[in-house]
Amino acid sequence: MAVPGSLRRQPASRGLVSHCTHHHIVVFLLTFFSYSLLHASRKTFSNVKVSISSQWTPSCLNSTAPELQPYELWNSSHLFPNAEEATLFLGTLDTIFLFSYAVGLFVSGIVGDRLNLRWVLSFGMCSSALVVFSFGTLTEWLHFYNKWFYCCLWVVNGLLQSTGWPCVVAVMGNWFGKAGRGFVFGLWSACASVGNILGAFLASCVLKYGYEYAFLVTASVQFAGGVIVFFGLLTSPKEVGLPELGADEDEASVEEDANRPLMGSDDVEDDDRNYSIQAADNDNEPKAIGFFQACCLPGVILYSLAYACLKLVNYSFFFWLPFYLSNNFGWKEAEADQLSIWYDVGGIIGGTIQGLISDVLQKRAPVLAVSLLFAVGSLFGYSQSEYLFCTKAVILSLSGFFIGGPSNMISSAISADLGRQDLVRGSSEALATVTGIVDGTGSIGAAVGQYLVSLIQENLGWMWVFYFFILMTSSTILFISPLIVREVRMLLHERRLRMLAE
Repeated sequence: MAVPGSLRRQPASRGLVSHCTHHHIVVFLLTFFSYSLLHASRKTFSNVKVSISSQWTPSCLNSTAPELQPYELWNSSHLFPNAEEATLFLGTLDTIFLFSYAVGLFVSGIVGDRLNLRWVLSFGMCSSALVVFSFGTLTEWLHFYNKWFYCCLWVVNGLLQSTGWPCVVAVMGNWFGKAGRGFVFGLWSACASVGNILGAFLASCVLKYGYEYAFLVTASVQFAGGVIVFFGLLTSPKEVGLPELGADEDEASVEEDANRPLMGSDDVEDDDRNYSIQAADNDNEPKAIGFFQACCLPGVILYSLAYACLKLVNYSFFFWLPFYLSNNFGWKEAEADQLSIWYDVGGIIGGTIQGLISDVLQKRAPVLAVSLLFAVGSLFGYSQSEYLFCTKAVILSLSGFFIGGPSNMISSAISADLGRQDLVRGSSEALATVTGIVDGTGSIGAAVGQYLVSLIQENLGWMWVFYFFILMTSSTILFISPLIVREVRMLLHERRLRMLAE
């Protein structure tokens, strides 16, 4: 008995390697490092929170001010009477950034599907670098401290940084097809973690000279990266005369397992198979789909809600981990920055390995479920672990593996799957919009979470913060449970068919 084509397992990387050119490598690296630089500038803020809090309160003198300046004059410039109020304002700034970032993602996804992705990405990188420089460096050099000014700058920064993710995912989706997407996007989505490591490294190197130099260095590197992207990034294969992915995948349709959608479209009813989210037209140029049409695509809402819970946890580690280590255990800020790197290392490894496993299984949701179950255990273990550096580093790496890995998968490979499924065939301009919806919803959850973390920590302590993380991780599994059940049933059905075929 012959095995159906959809059940034959072939190496997921075979189609990928056969179509890979030097253009693919250049696009991979440019998009990787462009988003890494965006994340590095965000990480700088989280890594210098202790220094900023000290500078904004009367607990220490301004080390960057001229020595002849009277203390009374400097003391009148302080924003907060104590460190607790400064900490709460820092959490508020995180919330402001993430809310504006979330709103920007919904808009940037739509804009990215309608304008040149290279222009949008380059503009966002360069303009965001200028805002970060003004926020952290210029205000300190001028000794200008104003809460409303900081809030306005961080709103603008969130809107500008939101141009990054939808654009880079859309460009990667244009160049890399379904063959091996889990592995490629799992490896590529390490860009956020690499950016965190880069930001932590740069901040720790220059922090002794003042926190304003940490902002100066990351903003300068990000601006230079935006210029390189403007002159060097190719947004699609057709710009260099290569065939587009749609054409390649249609020609390779006989190898269904390599190109088969991973969103469980097998159970879509026959009536739904004949439906297309795009209105039929005779134009060869695909048109971008609408926002509400993208929301109605199968899996978009469920993964968006799940990502809202998971990104809350992931970004809480991102924003608060160095502060938690310094504030709770009395570690030096540089040591806390170095330890926080291990969470990102775990995320890099987790996203790559889990993406590869999902390629082999041709299913994403079961892999996410298993990883998130282990994440609950790692969170509890981390909250109970001893204060030794090595112990914290190991458990923190495991937390990054089981939390950061699924987060990277949802925001990259799964978003690409959702934007490239059968219902939007004929339109490559759904990718940025869908990515914006998933990441935007996730950022709303993360924004609410940052304020809740500061409130829970202030009133109940850090242990209850970790209980809150466990609840959110469990909620992530709950939201994607229908997809988990469906894909597990499909795996069992395929297994029975293969056994009958043998």
